[in-house]
Parts: sequence; C-alpha cells; structure tokens
Amino acid sequence: MSEVLFFSLQPLFLYMMNKNIKLHTNSDIRNTFFSEIGIATSANSFLLLFHILKFIRGHRSRLTDLPIGLLSLIHLLMLLVIAFIATDIFIYWTGWDDIICKFLVYLHRILRGFSLCTTSMLSVLQAIILSPRSSCLAKFKHKSLHYISCAILLLSVLYMLISSHLLVSIIATPNLTTNDFIYVTQSCSILPLSYVMQSTLSALLAIREVFLLTLMVLSSSYMVTVLCRHRKQAQHLQGTSLSPKASPEQRATQTILMLMSFFVLMSIFDSIVSCSRTMFFNDPTSYSIQIFLMHMYATVSPFVFMSSEKHIVNFLRSMCKKVINI
Repeated sequence: MSEVLFFSLQPLFLYMMNKNIKLHTNSDIRNTFFSEIGIATSANSFLLLFHILKFIRGHRSRLTDLPIGLLSLIHLLMLLVIAFIATDIFIYWTGWDDIICKFLVYLHRILRGFSLCTTSMLSVLQAIILSPRSSCLAKFKHKSLHYISCAILLLSVLYMLISSHLLVSIIATPNLTTNDFIYVTQSCSILPLSYVMQSTLSALLAIREVFLLTLMVLSSSYMVTVLCRHRKQAQHLQGTSLSPKASPEQRATQTILMLMSFFVLMSIFDSIVSCSRTMFFNDPTSYSIQIFLMHMYATVSPFVFMSSEKHIVNFLRSMCKKVINI
C-alpha cells in the first residue's frame, strides 16, 4: 500500500541532495531500529529452526507448517538485508557503487513482496483447512498446499517483474547538488520516473495490493463465520454457555486472524506515514518511523506463531524456571 502511494506521489518525494537525511547523527533512532532488527532476527531464526527440527525428527506436520516456515525464512532474509542497508542509513561511511545499490534495494523490495504474498496465501490456506465438508472449499483440502505453493510462486514472479524497474532506476548517489534524485540511503538514490511509468507502476502495485488484501479480508471473514457457527453448535450440544476448549484448528485459525489484523493495521500505519512524508518534506523523523513500521510485522509474527506451538511454549517455560532457580 505504501509503495502505491510512493509512486503515485513520487514528485513530492524529490529530495535536495545538499539536504540529505542525516539519520546517522541520531543515536536514539539508530539504537531503536537495530534493536528491532536484532529481536526480529532472533525470533524468526528460532521459529525457522523449530520447523526444520520438526521436519527432520519426523513429527506430524500441519498443512500450515510449510508456509509458516517459508514466511520465517523470508522475514529472516529480509531483516538481514535491511540490517545491511541500515548501515548506510544510520552509520556514516564511504558509500556503495551502483551494483551494490541495485542488488540490495531490489532484493529487499522482492522479499517484502514475498512476505505479502505468503501471508495472503497462508490466510487462504487456513480458510480451506477450516472449511466444513459440505463447503465448496472442502474439495481443495487434499491439494490445497500444492495450489497455494503455485500461487505464491506465480505472484512472486509477477512482483519481481513489476519491481524490475529498480534495477535501472536505482543508482549510486552522485557527488552533485541536484533536485532530481529520490533519497534511499546515504549512498543510493532513485532516478525520477516519467509520468507514464509512474502511472503504470502505481496501477500495477494498486492491483496487487487490493487483490492480496481482498483475499485476506475474505478468508478472514470466512474463518470468523465458521468459528462462530462452530462455537454455537458446541454450546448447544453441551447445553452450557461456557466456551468449550479450543481445538488445534481453532487455535491455529485464531493465530492467523491475529496476524491478518496486525498486518492490515501496519499497512494502514505505513500508508499514513508515507502520506505524512509528503507534508513534512525531507523529515528524518517520519522517514525513520516508516522504516520502523515497515518491519514491525516481521518482528511480531514469529512471536504470534510461537505462542500457538505447545512445544515452544513448554520449552520456554522450562527455560524460565531454570533461570529463576539459578
């Protein structure tokens, strides 16, 4: 969503190179950002290792285990890339050349697209898993993982094509004073695009955002409907108003719903900050807030997933008890 606003409002983001954002001078912003990256990297590494060990030891896996493991891997790679990019935002040094700028910025953009695609497809997969036998979605259960994997691959390839313009427009910042370049890092800038190119990219990104967010909303709404119906049936059978203990499927669905809500919320906040940057021209505070919000989902999502895994919860509890006893 923020990318759509970025391209549609691109003329308003033209920065004077003699007024570059000096985020490396603010130690509070730098420490906050790198703390977020450190926490997120550790959590996603732990979650990815858990799923790898679960697969190696032959434990019974759920259909959502593969997408969750893939999402944690994508987030881990994305965080490592942005950590490297951040060194050129928050730490002053000599700079990069064109090749490094193109590779890092394009790779980060692609990994963010993978995260969005995988999150959307995970929501759809959980809706298929939760669907009753009488539902039209039930026939997709046995091959749902295959279909979802193909969909993620297709959407990812399309997004790579949409973002391929970065391989041309990203350049190393020249040592000249000009108002034609868009700030990315201290070393990297984006060349301004023509009106036709801006309009085309904005339209493509808008279609992608609307399509994937619509899938999230529809699948989440369907899961809420199914859960409410199941709860009413359980209460009727037990003859009590007390809520029965949630099944593993219900707990997994509630986890997915929490993530979808948080994802949409972060997208809205990210868009608000992007718009605010058009009003507060060349403001380092709004720029740093956008970078922070951009990776908040990758920070929170592994903790939400781990909270639904009994093995991880029990392991962490035992570790806490040992630390307390020491």
